[in-house]
Amino acid sequence: MKKMNIVSLLLGMVQTNCYLLQNQETKEVLIVDPADAADRIQQKLREMGGRAAAILLTHGHFDHMMAAGELKERLEIPIYACRQEERLLADSSLNLSGSWASPCTLRADELLEEGQELTLAGFSLQVLHTPGHTEGSCCYYFPQEDVLISGDTLFEGSVGRTDFPTSSGGDMMRSLHRLLEELPEETRVFPGHGGETTIGYEKRYNPFA
Repeated sequence: MKKMNIVSLLLGMVQTNCYLLQNQETKEVLIVDPADAADRIQQKLREMGGRAAAILLTHGHFDHMMAAGELKERLEIPIYACRQEERLLADSSLNLSGSWASPCTLRADELLEEGQELTLAGFSLQVLHTPGHTEGSCCYYFPQEDVLISGDTLFEGSVGRTDFPTSSGGDMMRSLHRLLEELPEETRVFPGHGGETTIGYEKRYNPFA
């Protein structure tokens, strides 16, 4: 039986999707890509009656992590990111905060590996390293919930940009095809920007597929 309640907030200067993934049994919450506005995220947590368990980053661009450090300190929870994103998180020129916003750097508490399986907030999830948008982009797959958090790798009818530092068009195409080939068609996809989609829909209609 599925137990995940997904609440999204549009945050920051480029309207990033911040997701609050709540276990309806335990009320624990995973915060994904806290783009900005720590106060607003905390207010939504209170409204949900939720208790934050961890912060998950799909990648290290400023528009996905500007509130992460503040929330980590306030809520006393760890930050998780892909190991290959460590360099970008630590460099404000690579994570674009130096040119697009206030310079910001971050250190993840837990660096994740491709294929690593975790249990957080009572959810089983798998780390999928999906380089392309950045070298350390990753997706979080919740098989029991039929949910993929895709960051800026897979969008509804599109993919993430590949003209930023550490981006790769070739890697993006390989990552896209991996997701579409390996995951069940009924998997719900929650991207970093834009609306929800499914793997089945993207297999049929994504022009990059």
